[in-house]
Amino acid sequence: MSPLRRALARSPLVPWIIPVVAVVLWQLIDTEYLPKPTEVAEAGYRLLLSGELAEHVWVSTQRAFTGFLIGGIIGLVLGLVNGTSRILANLLDTSIQMIRTVPHLALIPVVIVAFGLGEEGKVFLVALGVAFPVYLNTYNGIKNIDPALIEMAQVYRFSPRDLYLRVIIPGAMPSILVGVRYALGIMWMSLIVAETIGSDAGIGYLANRARDFVQMDIVVLCILLYAILGKLSDVVAVLLEQRLLRWNPAFVRTPSTRRTTKETSR
Repeated sequence: MSPLRRALARSPLVPWIIPVVAVVLWQLIDTEYLPKPTEVAEAGYRLLLSGELAEHVWVSTQRAFTGFLIGGIIGLVLGLVNGTSRILANLLDTSIQMIRTVPHLALIPVVIVAFGLGEEGKVFLVALGVAFPVYLNTYNGIKNIDPALIEMAQVYRFSPRDLYLRVIIPGAMPSILVGVRYALGIMWMSLIVAETIGSDAGIGYLANRARDFVQMDIVVLCILLYAILGKLSDVVAVLLEQRLLRWNPAFVRTPSTRRTTKETSR
């Protein structure tokens, strides 16, 4: 690999080239309805000074990660039990797949009747959106474990606990973390829908209020906030992958593997 290609592959600045170019073009192009980036930045600065921006971001973040924790645990448990039990998979998987295809918007009237306009309904919608990607990836990760590893564990008379902790969960972990990474994106999209239910705080509330008063700079600011929070969540997921999959050379390249790759390229 040439020095230029190596630098492009490793530089932390390269991923930001396209966003920066997009912002510059956005500033240069004249549009009648879309505010300039400078106007959006000014709106954000005003809200930041007033403390309103931090308050709404904090409320939305609490809702998002509460729903993520609940939905993630449910999806993980269902994936583990269905992935290791044919009887439970035959009983539950069809129902789970049917619920998965129901759009969030169609559930809003039911959620309002069941939970009212409080926080429970918003957290429920986020948890529902998060549970399915975690479940699917956990289930598929277990199904793709090498059967020879299961047979070896049985030969060594692993207890059910050891089988889960030493074979099944580590073997499915790469797929589980892919599900977590995907679920973090679904989490913010679900939150957008959830915050349309009688909210009095949060990024969605801020965007809806700005829309009613045709404050497009604040509307665009809210869109950018969702994008930034989604990127930060993805960074956390990548760091989690690197920590939990240190044993897997496909995710973390150790110095020895880097030397081997360099020698092979020569």
